[in-house]
Order: sequence, then structure tokens, then C-alpha cells
Amino acid sequence: FSGLITGIVGGIVVGALSGSNVSVSGPAAGLTVIVLAAIESLGSFQAFLVAVVLAGAIQLLLGFLKAGIVSHYFPSSVIKGMLAAIGLILILKQIPHALGYDADYEGDDAFMQADGENTFSELINAMGALQPGAIIISLLGLAVLILWDRPKLKKITFFRIVPGGLVAVVIGIVLNQLFAAAAPNLALAQDHMVSLPVASGFSEFLGLFTTPDLSAITNPQVYVVALTIAIVASIETLLCIEATDKLDPQKRITSTNRELKAQGVGNILSGLIGGLPMTSVIVRSSANIDSGSKTKLSAIIHGVLLFITVIFIPNILNMIPLASLAAILLVVGYKLARISLFKNMYALGWDQFVPFVITVLAILFTDLLRGIGIGMVFSIFYILRNNYRTAFHYNSEDNGQGKKINIRLSEEMTFLNKGSMLLTLRNIPEDSEVLIDGTNSKNIDHDVKEVIQNFLETAKHKNIKLTIKNIGQWKNHTTGL
Repeated sequence: FSGLITGIVGGIVVGALSGSNVSVSGPAAGLTVIVLAAIESLGSFQAFLVAVVLAGAIQLLLGFLKAGIVSHYFPSSVIKGMLAAIGLILILKQIPHALGYDADYEGDDAFMQADGENTFSELINAMGALQPGAIIISLLGLAVLILWDRPKLKKITFFRIVPGGLVAVVIGIVLNQLFAAAAPNLALAQDHMVSLPVASGFSEFLGLFTTPDLSAITNPQVYVVALTIAIVASIETLLCIEATDKLDPQKRITSTNRELKAQGVGNILSGLIGGLPMTSVIVRSSANIDSGSKTKLSAIIHGVLLFITVIFIPNILNMIPLASLAAILLVVGYKLARISLFKNMYALGWDQFVPFVITVLAILFTDLLRGIGIGMVFSIFYILRNNYRTAFHYNSEDNGQGKKINIRLSEEMTFLNKGSMLLTLRNIPEDSEVLIDGTNSKNIDHDVKEVIQNFLETAKHKNIKLTIKNIGQWKNHTTGL
């Protein structure tokens, strides 16, 4: 129920405050382990809610401090790798549900599961526990969703207005009821269905909400948990916003600082009424875009509808087979991890393709944040390597009396260029004539100047005529023979 509260607040409140037109916020699978450990360490769910409220306040502060600019430093190859990895995870994690094996909970995206299994062992286990009824429901759901995407049918008003996912869910409910009446051996039991709390009245419904224990505010551990949630949730949100902007057909750019503020308000409210911490969620956002969303109104209406259905028709929601949801998520996963995406990244060259593939594999075999971190390391390696190669223009010619070498420095010479500069100068042969020209440089870091300063001494001992032009204190300096 706490997850539902988060989804409702994420839709209505964050949807209204966010600058994104297509992002949808809700409880994040990436925070599951943090939430579990925090509740255990703090001793109660009510104390944990205090940490959620404080985390929201920290995010709000980060938004005002304009910390959202961090998102612009995530390389495109890593973001696209994240999208592809999430798509593959959806496919691998939903296959067992489509086959009727529901031992692992919905929304788990980590490789190692809480029950000791992993993504691949779960697939093997599913093969030994097939449910024919679930397979029929998921295959029909897939057929409907594929049919709904046909360009010819999209021209018909009915197929544009009615979502294919809704039709797949309704077919799943009806089929399972028919199985129960006519073929009990195919009918799915309740543990293969959505499971929501059902209140007998409005007062009991209100009793499902939980308020924070404000006495926990004096517990130092609460602040540690709050800071952890704020940092992890903010990073996940910024990553998802970057990815969602890439999926947006209109390619609109979201204000990340405004998004942090919206998430902060959302988490404060969620914590006050018993919800879990939230982030922008790429799976929700992708499903939203696939359904034809154009503005943030879809996210807000989704929150309103979630609230209404939880109050008035929880019994009907509990009739939805997980196999029907699996069909929807399998299609979402395929759209995120299309083969064309891998082909396009390969065409861009190794410096884009390698970080992309590494990010995909790292997320698949660890989790979202660890995978992103590993992908960033490889991406930074290629950035440094390219920077190393393009620090300056090097030209050498032999005039019969020795080598004449011209080194024209690039516009920005930072400490990252120190290594390549050092290696180049070290390999200059004796009796050469060298020009180091900084005319085109706007900034030359002290580390680079220090390398040049040291080379002044080296030039004397190697009988090198060295001319330094427009670099720091050397406006037009010549030394050597």
C-alpha cells in the first residue's frame, strides 16, 4: 500500500510540479535494498518515514542549489546503455511471470535476488513450473499489443483512443474467469494475481495510511538514512530524466533543477502519509510515451485514476493476472532494447560502442547504479584517451640538418594533457629545432607549463633550439643553439 501511495503522489504532485512532459514518478526498485536495510536499522517503519521526509527536504535544497546540472555530465553512450539494459532486464525478469512462475516479486531489477536466486537461475526454475493458463494469457496479451501497434490500425480512431495494454489486461481477467468456470486446471490462483489491500469502508481505508514518528528526529541514524536516500534517489531521477528526454518524440529538454525540487516535495508528502521514497521511473515513463503521451497531464491523470481504483475497485484490480502485466512489460522491454539501437551504437565507433555495451552488461549483472558507475569509468577512459590524442597538433619535417618540429597547442590545455605533452617532448631527438606555439590557446594549465619549463632545461642538454610562443611568461622566447 505504501508503494501505491508513492505512485499516487508521484503522479499527481510530482507530475504537476515537474518540468518534464512525459516522465512518470513512483517507487523505485533501485531503492528496495536501501529501504529494507533502513527499516531494520531504525527499528520501525514510522521512524523510516521521518528519513523519507528529510530526504525530500534535502532534494528540495539540492534543487535550489542547482545541483541538477550534474545530469548533463552523463555520457550519451552510458544513458543509452542504461535504456537498453533496463529493456533486457524487463524481458528476462518478466519471462517467468509470463510462464506462470511468480516466486520473485514484481519490480525486482537486480541480478542477485533476495531469495538467493538470480536472473538466469529464475528462468531455469520457471521452465520447471509452467502454468498453461498463464502462458495462454500472456501470449494473447502479446498478440493484442503487437496488433495494436500496426500502422494500419493506428489510423482507426478506436485503436488510437483505447490503449492496447488495457485491452490485454481485460482479456487476461476475462480469460481467467472463464478458466475458473470451464477449465479449473487452467485457472490461476490468487498468488499469480495482483495483490492489493482491500478496505471494507472509508475509515478502514484511511487506517491503511501511516504517519511518521517525529520522536525519531533526534536519532542520528535517521539523518544518515535520509542523506543516503536523497543522494541515490536524486541520481536515479537525473539518470531517468536524461533517458526520458531521449525517448521523448519531441526531444524536449527537462529542467533538472526543477525536477529535483518536484521530487523533493513529492518525497516530503509521501513520507508524511506513509509512502516510500520515489524517483522518476524509466519503465513508467517509457510506457507513458508508448501510449502516446504528449503532456504532463497523462502523469497527473494516471495518479488520479490510481487513487480512484484503489478506493473503489481494488477487488477488480486483484483479478489481474501477473501474466497480463508481463505481456505489457515484455513489449516495453523490447522497445527499449531494440536491435537497431545496438547497430546504431556500433556504427558510431568503439569509443561509443564499448562504454554502451559495458554499461548494458554491468547493469544486467549487478544493479542500476553500480552498472552506471562501471559504464562511466569506461566512458571516462575513452574521453581521456581522445583528449590525450588531440591535445595539440604535431608536425615534423627533416631539413637535412636535423628535425624541425612544430607543436601547436589546442584551445584548452588542462592537466589531462600533461601526459601526452610530456611523452612527446621526451621523444624529441637531439639537434632538433622545436617551436611550441600557444597562440590558439585560451587556457594553459600550470601542469602543462611546468612540463614546458622542465623541457627548457632538457633542450640545453640535448642541443635543441627551442622557441616558445605566447605561453604564459614566454611570449616569444628562444633558447639553445
